[in-house]
Amino acid sequence: MKKLFLMGRSEAGKTSLTQALKGEKLHYRKTQYTNTAEDTIDTPGEYAESKNVGYALACFSFEADVIAIVIAADEPFSVFEANCQCFVNRPLIGIITKIDSPFANVPMVRRWLVNSGCDRIFEVNNKTLEGIDELREYLDGDPVKITLEEAIEKQSRGKNAWEE
Repeated sequence: MKKLFLMGRSEAGKTSLTQALKGEKLHYRKTQYTNTAEDTIDTPGEYAESKNVGYALACFSFEADVIAIVIAADEPFSVFEANCQCFVNRPLIGIITKIDSPFANVPMVRRWLVNSGCDRIFEVNNKTLEGIDELREYLDGDPVKITLEEAIEKQSRGKNAWEE
């Protein structure tokens, strides 16, 4: 399984998502520090909300195979700017949580994630597990390994290392 790095605002559903991906019963637990498990890196929402510690997100991202921006469907705004994929050299995906919220605006959140540069976007409900299997399927398998020479050659053609 590819190692997944989760970043997003507080209460976006990052920790619940890790529980849902593992098939665990959901229970609230405030993430106080960066949790690095075998297949996920869960970060505190404050890292995304504060410029002073936001740089830590870039540092931790190098430990993962896939980077995910997690935004709840009922968020009033996004803390991620357009084209923020340029600070990571890993595939960037978007995950929309809380799609069942009565205040959900999935099309708006999807647009934020597209503007941020996400390659793929998943809509999930951590409680009912809707969309979790699709995300698991994407994460299954080992990441593609390439040599430095292959990465340099792809870069010279304007491609990311993970693109065909």
